Amino acid sequence: MSIDVRNQTVLITGANRGIGKVILETAIEQGAEKVYAAVRDVNPVADLVDKHGDKVVPIVIDLQVPQTIADAASVATDVTIVINNAGIARTNDLLSPQAFSDYEAEHKTNVLGLLHVAQAFAPVLKSNGGGALVQLNSVASIKSFADFATYSASKAASYSLTQALREKLALQRTAVVSVHPGPIKTEMAEAVGLADVAESPALVAEAIFAALREDQFHVFPDSMAKQFESGYAGFAKAFVEAELSEQA
Repeated sequence: MSIDVRNQTVLITGANRGIGKVILETAIEQGAEKVYAAVRDVNPVADLVDKHGDKVVPIVIDLQVPQTIADAASVATDVTIVINNAGIARTNDLLSPQAFSDYEAEHKTNVLGLLHVAQAFAPVLKSNGGGALVQLNSVASIKSFADFATYSASKAASYSLTQALREKLALQRTAVVSVHPGPIKTEMAEAVGLADVAESPALVAEAIFAALREDQFHVFPDSMAKQFESGYAGFAKAFVEAELSEQA
């Protein structure tokens, strides 16, 4: 299911900064007709509206508040590509009492948020011909990192859901893409101490739209991610992607 972003209507969660903002800019550069900038607070999106006019439509989505997701799906009924980019990361010690509340918050946003987005927007995508659901996972969804253990666990869970969504949504001709960046230059990377090794968010944005055009499920956009891809690709093709490829 090859999808070109040209003339598409895209919704991006966490679109006001970091990777999400660059995805929005790239979508417009590549010809998207309209982009819903889905954010918890629409005020920071004003500069994007000033720059791009009615191509950018602010809309409220807080991944920890399911009703906002359902409300957005009832408004953005013309969406053909949903990119679930928003997420949170914590860095407290796994053996600290704080780890429990950290993981609860990460799981609520990174895992349950994805599930709410998928359930709310799957009918919208189906009614518009199928479209695509793109999930921002991480290399941490494949390998746990001790300093980000609860984040890694939440991303492993979201990756597991993404695999299942690929199978379920194929029945309605909705493509699903799982994106696995390494450290990317964002406020989140700075907050967790990875700014020195982080790469440009443009790598992620460009890789997403290339994957949609080329009908790819896994996306490994940056240098660290490509190292993971070199070791993981065989398993991914043999087990994660095999069933659908055999049916094709």
